[in-house]
Amino acid sequence: MKILIVSQVFWPENFRINDLCIELVKLGHEVTVITGKPNYPQGKFYKGYSFFSKFKDSFEGAKLIRVPVIPRGNGSGLRLSLNYLSFAILGSLFSLFHKKKYDFSFVFGVSPITAAFPAIIHRIFYKTKMIIWVQDLWPESVEVSGKLNSSLIKKFIFILVKYIYKQTDKIFISSKFMEKSILEKLDNKHKKDIKYLPNWAENSFFEKNIEVNKYSTLIPNGFILMFAGNIGFGQDCLSIVKAAQLLQSQQYIKFVILGNGSEKKSLEEQIKSLGLEDTIYLLGSYPIEEMPHFYAHADAMLITLRDDDLFSNIVPSKLQSYMACHKPIAGMINGESAEIIMLSKCGIVSNAGNYKDFAEKIIDLSKQPKSVLDQMGENGFNYSQQHFNKNNIIKKILENID
Repeated sequence: MKILIVSQVFWPENFRINDLCIELVKLGHEVTVITGKPNYPQGKFYKGYSFFSKFKDSFEGAKLIRVPVIPRGNGSGLRLSLNYLSFAILGSLFSLFHKKKYDFSFVFGVSPITAAFPAIIHRIFYKTKMIIWVQDLWPESVEVSGKLNSSLIKKFIFILVKYIYKQTDKIFISSKFMEKSILEKLDNKHKKDIKYLPNWAENSFFEKNIEVNKYSTLIPNGFILMFAGNIGFGQDCLSIVKAAQLLQSQQYIKFVILGNGSEKKSLEEQIKSLGLEDTIYLLGSYPIEEMPHFYAHADAMLITLRDDDLFSNIVPSKLQSYMACHKPIAGMINGESAEIIMLSKCGIVSNAGNYKDFAEKIIDLSKQPKSVLDQMGENGFNYSQQHFNKNNIIKKILENID
């Protein structure tokens, strides 16, 4: 088949859509990707890319069309809005004149949802079937950020989202809890067009040759709780800090945080002001391929989201990565993510924002024998193999394009 992938983010940026592209090419499909010039999460173009250069690229046998975009900068305000709009507008203009026939287009639906417009244009003018894989709910994700105060703009975004969903032939959701929100913007007759399609762990997390000493000098001694990924508004870093503050007297418990994001500077300031430098360690951002070498040092992996209905409806993709690495999971999180941890018996869970209960459960977890922790890790791995198998999920995509 001839497949058009539309995604504002793509390799060398680290997202699941890269894996999907690789696997589709391996299966013998002809894949073309419309994407932007890479600038996430740093906010500036990656080395070798600029606004006016490298419009054509390639990745593992797929053809890439790099649409010029305005870099996202620090990820807030006007600069971020211009980043979103530049891809939606310029990507749509390219799509308008890209007359090639495709069996279907596949939209990777992380924020912003406006990234779907190049696929919509191709659908309108060239009758290309369109699938969107929803990773982030709009307009909820905009509203919960607290940065949208205009009721008129909120109404406009809601109408925009309804329009985008109604243009799709199939909607895949990465969390079962998303269905209610999406149906509110459609109607029950579209329920048959919504399919559950969870994320999977990247190939690197199944790496057998882990170099356990590679980053050992960066890891403190003690019981290690490790967080990896975006350090943003939704991750509720303040509750992590509050839990760590309660655990400061338990000197053997350490928090190690890998990643970058809009809240990193604030997190650094909180750690310093509360004197938590010997409890919380910020190690910076590393390529996804390096994560298994870091995870090898963790006693448990940390996953948190804010106490809000929006975040109850999403499953962070890091959950599957944690499970693939045979590690217990400590969650301060609601919704489907909490259900997965409890059903799989792979760790401990407290309600989102309940840092006091979380701190108590961490102490209990830290006192468990290694055999118990290992069993939790195995439980998570086995659950992920059964429910988040990449090959089965990709097979489901291809089965649902008619």
